[in-house]
Parts: sequence; structure tokens; C-alpha cells
Amino acid sequence: MSVLTKSDAPPTSRTRSALNYLAGQLRQIGLFIALIVIVAFFQIAEVLTGLGGITLRPINVSNLIVQNSYILILAIGMVMVIIAGHIDLSVGSVVAFVGAVAGVMITQWHVPWWAAIILCLVLGALVGMWQGFWIAYFKIPAFIVTLAGMLTFRGLTQITLQNEQISPFPTEFRALGSGFLPSLGFIGGQFETLTITIGVVATLLLVVQGIRQRAARRKYNVEDEPFPWFLAKLVFTAALILFVSFLLASYNGTPIVLIVLGVLVVVYSAVMARSVFGRHIYAIGGNLNAAALSGVKTQRVTFLLFVNMGVIAALAGLVFTAQLNLANPKAGDGFELDAIAAVFIGGAAVTGGIGTVTGAIIGGLIIGILNNGMSILGVGTEYQSLIKGLVLLAAVAFDVYNKRRSGGR
Repeated sequence: MSVLTKSDAPPTSRTRSALNYLAGQLRQIGLFIALIVIVAFFQIAEVLTGLGGITLRPINVSNLIVQNSYILILAIGMVMVIIAGHIDLSVGSVVAFVGAVAGVMITQWHVPWWAAIILCLVLGALVGMWQGFWIAYFKIPAFIVTLAGMLTFRGLTQITLQNEQISPFPTEFRALGSGFLPSLGFIGGQFETLTITIGVVATLLLVVQGIRQRAARRKYNVEDEPFPWFLAKLVFTAALILFVSFLLASYNGTPIVLIVLGVLVVVYSAVMARSVFGRHIYAIGGNLNAAALSGVKTQRVTFLLFVNMGVIAALAGLVFTAQLNLANPKAGDGFELDAIAAVFIGGAAVTGGIGTVTGAIIGGLIIGILNNGMSILGVGTEYQSLIKGLVLLAAVAFDVYNKRRSGGR
């Protein structure tokens, strides 16, 4: 008796499988298309208004990465929290609190900048432990605990700084937020060598990893991705990395914070996709009771999730403080809203259980490009808020519509 394998399936069956796969990837495809359309719109609008297409100028691309880095960092932690079905409203205040403590340590206590960074990350973990304890073991909803945290850490920030600003910081510390990797010379007298090298290596690693993953899935007969789509996605992503690399190489090179972001994206994408901890986060967000019955230690996972969010918020606070060269009592206002918006625009489900780190980064970039492009075109802040609100509403409505169409609740 012969067994019909996937490769022997009739053409109509393979076509149907390909269409089903593409339908499942609709949100991811839409994100990339939305990002391209928004960039193209602002580039064309700037040309037509006589501004000369500022959006894709190397200096603007570099500034976009640096100026939105702390929101993108927060979005990485926030997407994990939202996938698990929780929320964290305190991250903006934690950013301010950690920046305040770093300011006092470095400028008043004369703690070495590198030691202050380590101690502030530990402080972020302690903040996460405090909030995670009440959420995981006392079963107080994360909304309430982090709302209390938002008020508590804002107050602690003002107490720490005594409602005054602290500045300046050492050059080495400031490099974390606004510094660049050292130059190794220029190719053709125009493109910085190290940045081009990093871009090429990253592209090669992406291609090799993509091919290996596809081969592994085909080996175990679980490959549903049509080859044309796989190839198009790989070529597009590789071209995007190389394009951004050449833009950065023609300005000041690679921002240090971009390396930090790249490491975070790679590590946390692997954690969410391949680790037991990541699978447990998805399981808790999908169905908490079923996860508990399946043996998932839901309290422990939730606790560690908020410890991680505390560390991520502390890192964002260090980056933001280093970028501004200033510890400010009002720092971080509204950061939690931007991070949450980035996650939902990036495809996370309101009810939990769905979302990716990459999607959150793309959502953050969409918000950053909207802010940047509208500012360049002279759009008022009131209209900027209106447009961002409508974009967020559209993203969530799209998610709800997809669930209803697929029969979900």
C-alpha cells in the first residue's frame, strides 16, 4: 500500500496548501507592504513639496534608528507580555526612574559608567520582580499592578532627582544612546567599511539560516511555505538589510544602539520561537487554564516575564538617558502607549497568544516613520496624534476581523 506524500500531492492540493499558507501570512505581508507604502508616500510627498525626499537620506535613516531605539527596545519586552495576555503600563515611569538612578550614580556618587549600567539593569530586574510577584502569586491583574507601578516609579523618579535635571554624562555612557562604531576606513571614499561588512555578513547569515530552516522543515515533511514566497521574502529582506547598510555607511556608520537592537531581536526571536519558555508564554496567552493543566508553571513563567520586562525597561531607560545626555523627572511620558501601539500594529492579538518580536519592531518603525514624516511635512502635533490613533484602531480592527472570518471568538 503506497502512501501519498506531500510531494506527490495533486497540483490542486498543493495550490490550495500554498493559498492557505499565504492567507495565514496575510498580516505579516500586510505589515511589510504598509511599511513600504508609508516610506514611499513620505518620500514622494517631500519631493513634491520641494523638500527633496528627506525620509531616505542617510542622515535621516540614521536618526530614525537612534531616535526610536528606546521604543523599539520596549516593544520587544512588551510583545512578550501582551502575548501572555497581560499589559504593562509602568514602563515609561521605569524608564524615567532608571535614568534618574543612573544620573545620580554617575554624576553624584561617581560610580564608573559601566558599573552604573550593570547596577541599573539589576535595578530593572528588581522592579520586575516586585511587580511580577503581585501579578503571578497574588493574582492581582497586571493592569492594576502596573498602573500602580506607573504612579509609584514616577514618584520615585521625582524624589531621586528632587525635581531637578541632571547632566552631563561621560562620553562613553552617551555613546550607548547616540554613538557609532569606530570607522575602519571607506570603500571608494564614500562607504564606511565596517558598516558594509556588518550588512553583508548579516545578509549571508540570514540567507544561510533561512535555507537551513526550510531544509529542516522539508526533511520532517512540515513545509507549507510555497517556494516562490520563500524566495521573494528572502530576497526582499536581504535587499532591505543591504540598502539600509549602504545608507548608514554613507553617513556616520553603524549606531551602537542598532547593534544592541539587533542582538535583542535575534535573541528574543529565538527565545519565542524555539525555547520552552517562549512556547509556555504562547500557551498561557492562548488558554491559561489549558496551559496549567498541561503542566506549564504559569506563576513562574508570569513572574519571569515581568522580571524580563523590568530589565528591558531599564535598558531602554539607559539608552534614552544616554541619548539626551540628561536625567529628567518627566522622561518616559507616554512611552508605554507607544510601545503598546507598536505591538498591536505589529500584529499581536488583543486577547493574547499571537504576536512576534519582528512584528513589534515593524510596528515600532511604522510609528517612528509616521512621526518623522509628518514632522518633516509640517503636520501639527494634534493631527499627528489623530492619525496615529486611527492607524492603531485600524490595526486592531483588522485583527478582530480576521478572527471573526476564521471563526474565532
